[in-house]
Amino acid sequence: MTRSRTLGAVLLPIASVVACSDGPALKVPPPDAPMSTVRYQCQQNKTLVADYYDGKSSVAPDGRPIPGGRVVVQLSDGRKFSLPQTLSASGIRYADSSGTFVFWSKGDTAFIEEGPSQTITYRDCVIKR
Repeated sequence: MTRSRTLGAVLLPIASVVACSDGPALKVPPPDAPMSTVRYQCQQNKTLVADYYDGKSSVAPDGRPIPGGRVVVQLSDGRKFSLPQTLSASGIRYADSSGTFVFWSKGDTAFIEEGPSQTITYRDCVIKR
């Protein structure tokens, strides 16, 4: 086979795949990009932004699942927390290692508990649309 025929044999299938695509090429997010960013409006005119990251789940020695996700929460008072996902019976729970800062989300709502008594400091947060 001549060089031009070889080149044509390679390029023709590529060109036909490109010509048959049904839209823009899919963009793969960078490895450490959030899966989604959600803005919440809370009571007392407070706001928070949550960047959700996916992660690999694992299994504890006793068989319990260990979630692998995490969230970075930016509060309207200027504080910022990176929290691992933890086990939850309902909704999604993210907490620091001491359990004194907890971010909960379920559906379109979220709230934050802080301190040893788990005082709700950001309440009735709903997704801003």
